Amino acid sequence: MNTPHSTPPARDDAAATSAVPIERVKPLLETPQRRSILRRLHARPTVRGSLLALVLLIGAILIAPFFAPQDPYDLLALNIMDGRLPPGSEHMDGWTYWLGTDSQGRDMLSAILYGLRISLMVGLTAVLLSTLIGSVAGLLAAYKGGWVDTLLMRLVDFILGFPTILVALVLLAVLGRGVDKVILALVIVQWAHYARIMRGRALQERRKEYIEAAQNLGFPTWRIMLVHLLPNCMGPIMVFATIQIATAIVLEATLSFLGVGVPITEPSLGLLIASGFEYLLSGDYWISMFPGIALLLLILSINIVGDRLRTSLDPRH
Repeated sequence: MNTPHSTPPARDDAAATSAVPIERVKPLLETPQRRSILRRLHARPTVRGSLLALVLLIGAILIAPFFAPQDPYDLLALNIMDGRLPPGSEHMDGWTYWLGTDSQGRDMLSAILYGLRISLMVGLTAVLLSTLIGSVAGLLAAYKGGWVDTLLMRLVDFILGFPTILVALVLLAVLGRGVDKVILALVIVQWAHYARIMRGRALQERRKEYIEAAQNLGFPTWRIMLVHLLPNCMGPIMVFATIQIATAIVLEATLSFLGVGVPITEPSLGLLIASGFEYLLSGDYWISMFPGIALLLLILSINIVGDRLRTSLDPRH
């Protein structure tokens, strides 16, 4: 009598698959696109020179209190008898005014270093806050749509419909002078630019498959917006923010030059240029000329780096 052969039990494929250890793939530290962008940036001599000038200026700003000959904030250290001294003049204590003094006896080298610090702090803080507010507003308008999009975009159109300098002047006339007031005025007039750029970019990304997949998986709205949508929209915002740092610095210098920016006890570059403007025809050129050169170098370096960054990140180049 033939007995049927016993067949082994069928093996669970799912269990076998789960028993096999899955090797985790490490993220790529180097990609062809990243190498191409860095190669294009390194190949341009203007970028290297601008980065070097920008690094030197930022380094001088950070260590200014340690080697600046004078503290321009200390009014007791100023001597009006040392006012309007030409470059190279010596102080009675033995140190030299390498860039001369202004009408209040303030050392121009120390004032420029501290003025660069104020200008850069105002520009970076204003751009950071404007980027944060504008990105959230543009992202919310693009993802929600409907009346939220209409309300936010009409507010953006209203703000962009007025000249930036005019709005800043009116705000500072109401709020008063001060570094915090200048930053607040710059944020109010600049966040709309970031909102419009973010909305346009988010509308393109929202139609892609990974957003639909995240919605089908039941992810909450805040996670889709902040974790999935926002990182893929930050490229144009970062490039625009780099260029807008120089714009914010110029706007702060303009407001200080017009007398509605920072107070006279906090010498920004615009205020230093304004303090020497009336002495240009009398031959005391250094009071306005040297702060103007420092402002020009700072703005030129930031603009060149931002422009080259935009060109390198552009896939059409």
